[in-house]
Amino acid sequence: MSEAIWTVYLSGEIHTDWRERIIDAVDRMDLPVEFVGPVTVHADSDDCGAVILGEEDQPFWRDHKGAKLNAIRTRTLMERADIAVVRFGDKYKQWNAAFDAGFAAALGTPLITLHDENLTHALKEVDGAALAVAREPEQVAEILAYVIDGTLNR
Repeated sequence: MSEAIWTVYLSGEIHTDWRERIIDAVDRMDLPVEFVGPVTVHADSDDCGAVILGEEDQPFWRDHKGAKLNAIRTRTLMERADIAVVRFGDKYKQWNAAFDAGFAAALGTPLITLHDENLTHALKEVDGAALAVAREPEQVAEILAYVIDGTLNR
C-alpha cells in the first residue's frame, strides 16, 4: 500500500448518500485517503455570509457574501486536492458542481465525474474534461484503489 495520504475533494449534489458510499468503500479497502469538500448543510452554506458578516437588505448581496466565504473553502481545499470527484444528480440545477468541475480542470487536478447515464448529453463538455466518468459511487472507490495502489478488483 502507498504511504502517502491522498486528498480527494468530493463536490456536487447533497441530497443522496453518494459521499458516504464512496467513503465506506474506501474505508473497507483501507486506502490512504482523506476526504474534503464543501459545506453540505444547505442552510449553513446559504446563510454563512449573513450570519458571520451581517444581514443584507438585498438577496443579491446576501448571496454574494455567502458565495465569497464558500469560495475561500472551495479554492483552498481544491488547490490542495490530489483528485476531485464531482457528482451530478437528477434534481436541481447544479451550477456549483459544474463550476467546481471547471475549477478542477483549470487547476489541472485530475477529475472524476459521477452521474447517471441520462445526464451524459447534458454533461458532455464536463465529462470531456474528466479523466474518468463513473456511474456508481463504488466505481469511484475502485478507481481510487487502482490509481493509489494499482489494485484491480476483478
